[in-house]
Amino acid sequence: MQLKDKYAIVYGAAGAVGSSVARAFARAGATVFLTGRTLAKVQAVATEIGGAAEAAEVDALDEHAIERHLKSVVDKVGRVDISFNAVGIRNTTLQGTALSNLDIEQFSLPIATYTKSYFLTSRLAARQMIQQKSGVIMTVTSTPSRIGIPLMGGVGPAMSAVESLTRGLSAELAPYGIRVVGLRPHGMPESDTIKEVFGLHAKAWGMTWEQFQGVIAGRTHTKRLSSLSEMAHMAVFAASDQASGLTGTTLNLSLGSLDD
Repeated sequence: MQLKDKYAIVYGAAGAVGSSVARAFARAGATVFLTGRTLAKVQAVATEIGGAAEAAEVDALDEHAIERHLKSVVDKVGRVDISFNAVGIRNTTLQGTALSNLDIEQFSLPIATYTKSYFLTSRLAARQMIQQKSGVIMTVTSTPSRIGIPLMGGVGPAMSAVESLTRGLSAELAPYGIRVVGLRPHGMPESDTIKEVFGLHAKAWGMTWEQFQGVIAGRTHTKRLSSLSEMAHMAVFAASDQASGLTGTTLNLSLGSLDD
């Protein structure tokens, strides 16, 4: 088991990405501490996973809440091996509008939200991991971080900022035995968030949801979109000791639509 005897905190664990990764971490042997803004939703995931999971209500934009929860985990098990942030925000008004028509608040919201959450969870995890001289901090972005896509609003700049933070954290934390690795999936239409986003873009382009999905899938080498399970399996590998050579990078899971 790749993550046997590892302790992982997953932020945004009630969402499609966070819950998929939490389940994969647990199957790989990790004990997972699941957090989210709505305890009932996080608890449902923890109950499904079973004894290897524990749920807590934590707002990943609240520094003090993150710190209190992190301390409670360390007090209970002694360390944190993996910090995985999968927070997300509703995209109903953030995408599907041309930049020339987008107001500053809607443009700035994803940039402020994602950078604040990733910075806080990473910084607080780093302080603990520096003391134990080990650990893996993980981020999640998307392909607009690297390519220009119409009607993405501030999401592209937000994803670029998170990837830059991933590199900067790695440069500072590597001397303490800490790795910082990002995942950059593409699509994952099983996710409710992606379903919503595809709907916004389809409407803006005068297409059906299925037609828009076909356009996006057609840009990949495989003519399909990546899945939640593929992303979760890669998260397990990246978090494991087998990936000791990976740090300061974001893994490209775009199935060829984005060339590295």
